[in-house]
Amino acid sequence: MMKACGYDWLFLDLEHNSMDLDTAVQIAVAALGVGIAPVARVPAGQLWLATRFLDGGGLGIVVPHVDTPEEAQKIAQALRYPPQGHRSVAGGLPHFAYEKVGLAEACDAINAATLVIVMLETPTAIANADAIAAVPGIDSLLIGSNDLAMELGIPGGFADERIVAACQAVCDACRAHGKAAGVGGISDEALLRSYIAMGVRLVLPGSDHSLLTRAATETAAAMRACL
Repeated sequence: MMKACGYDWLFLDLEHNSMDLDTAVQIAVAALGVGIAPVARVPAGQLWLATRFLDGGGLGIVVPHVDTPEEAQKIAQALRYPPQGHRSVAGGLPHFAYEKVGLAEACDAINAATLVIVMLETPTAIANADAIAAVPGIDSLLIGSNDLAMELGIPGGFADERIVAACQAVCDACRAHGKAAGVGGISDEALLRSYIAMGVRLVLPGSDHSLLTRAATETAAAMRACL
């Protein structure tokens, strides 16, 4: 369905809902089959869950609540095969349609294809954005807008100058180190356009809940207008 709607990737949330690993892996394999990238957010620190999802068909991991470059380095090391990291090698990968592929070839291809994203959700993380962006093996810095706004005492204040400044700092850091800046939790089109113009390239504009609710609300209103 998401491929038909024109989406590039799926954000599977293992942090804030009841989805289990098996369900996430089944969705990941289906996504691979239609050419969109399955990416999962795991609970902070649970890198064992991240590597199991990657073995099962995932092409990316989002790790929340990353505040320091040391934390980012640990994440990158765990999610990359040697020589870039220390991820354990698995066989029979769905990424290759379960065909037998040479170990070196498989590891190189998976390292190149895997997207490693860290979420910056506190003022401390924003202050460390440049150092985090400099960590090898980290591909993207994603601002967790909701948690950052809460930390700053401005719930939902996504246009507040402090959120704007944080986005600018992350975009500058990513630009300097060849990484992709991202933003999540914002669905306002005008605001997203301003952040994309600033340099954001990884965008989470909504969830299945918000998309379904919006479409259902519009349909219900249209039908009641017919009465």
